[in-house]
Amino acid sequence: MRGFTGIIQLAIIILVIAGYWKVFVKAGKPGWTCLIPFYNVLVLLEIVSKPWWWLLLMFIPVVNIIIAVIVSLELAKAFGKGAGFGIGICFLPFIFIPILAFSEAAYAG
Repeated sequence: MRGFTGIIQLAIIILVIAGYWKVFVKAGKPGWTCLIPFYNVLVLLEIVSKPWWWLLLMFIPVVNIIIAVIVSLELAKAFGKGAGFGIGICFLPFIFIPILAFSEAAYAG
């Protein structure tokens, strides 16, 4: 059973990476940047028009949760989606990021 679970986990990881890659490309950023730790967050902050120093806020306990929710809401807004979709991105990214990536949603900036 462990092998089956590992295959499912790997499939979810690949789906999320492909989703973020496509979201970054839709926003006019290089897709490969989603693979580089910390730099991917800086690029995501650029996409949602937030300053670079918000990355530092993500290292503060509790504040990081608030920042993650705000960034998720802003990401949804940048692609013309509502607050409910933004909450989905924050708490269920393995579902909502691929939906955002592979739908007709266009980056509005």
